[in-house]
Amino acid sequence: MATIYEVSKLAGVSLATVSRVLNKNTPVREETRLKVLAAVEKLGYQPNSVAQSLASNRSNSIGIVVPELNGPFFGTLLSDIENRFRQAGKHVIIAAGHSDEKLEKDSIAFLQSRNCDALILHVEAVSDDYLVELMQKKVRFVLINRFVAPLYDRCITLNNQHGGYLATRHILEHGHRHIGYISGPMWKHDADQRYKGHIRALTEFGLEPSEQRFYEGDYHEKSGETGARILLENDPSITALVCANDEMAAGALTAARELGRELPADLSIMGFDNVNFSHYTHPKLTTVNYPVGGMGEMAAQLILKRVYDQKVDAIQTVFEPRVIERCSVGPAPDEA
Repeated sequence: MATIYEVSKLAGVSLATVSRVLNKNTPVREETRLKVLAAVEKLGYQPNSVAQSLASNRSNSIGIVVPELNGPFFGTLLSDIENRFRQAGKHVIIAAGHSDEKLEKDSIAFLQSRNCDALILHVEAVSDDYLVELMQKKVRFVLINRFVAPLYDRCITLNNQHGGYLATRHILEHGHRHIGYISGPMWKHDADQRYKGHIRALTEFGLEPSEQRFYEGDYHEKSGETGARILLENDPSITALVCANDEMAAGALTAARELGRELPADLSIMGFDNVNFSHYTHPKLTTVNYPVGGMGEMAAQLILKRVYDQKVDAIQTVFEPRVIERCSVGPAPDEA
């Protein structure tokens, strides 16, 4: 295996110059850089990442904690984060917290033990106080989909309440007044905020929320199917269902068809997230766009700027949702 000394000798430059070229942390004349890279290629030299880490006090790796590794939502998030870091010559290490306080803390501790230069956290169970303590311990991290006031400058968030408002207002503007709502787990901040937006839209149209038209799901498809079945069987007058994410909306579509509802002629269904499969449901799902990929890329850019001193485009910390109109929402049956 070739060594850095052999690269130095073949390129005719010092060890320090080879190190500067490989670490990309100090400007080097283009002619010199090309000679070093040519020597690296000819010798098949592979830099020792451990030695580089010790020399630079950097591992060039970023840890990511997400609630789960399956599903289209987190797949998109992780893919866009990894792609942005790969472009910058960095690597990611991923752990799942499963929305459990102990597992989230264990995942964060594991990533710290791997000497990650920074963390991206999509965590739901750990307390705000715990996250503030991490900051006080000088842990470098960015939060996604969560706002903690003392950490405002490291939070990348979506205006979830406005998204919930837009979803229900879209249904109301189509004439629907008998509306069921399938929420995410209400202990989660985003589910709570989306439901508050739903209530705000109902109030704006002079309607009162009804416990009989509310079902608390878990953001997974099966709970959307179960919730839709319960709501529609208990109250056949419901003409529209607002679902707090697309996975539950997909389950609701299945239940509605099995109950003999024609979509959207006598039942409209609204989603939230705009994940990839929403283009392919039948009917295609009207939903609220959650730019999760863009938010992940923005979190990566924030770390590249603050941890690695790289020049990046302007940082956006708050993202706004918007309605994506497709085919699953139609006029209320009595106004069709």
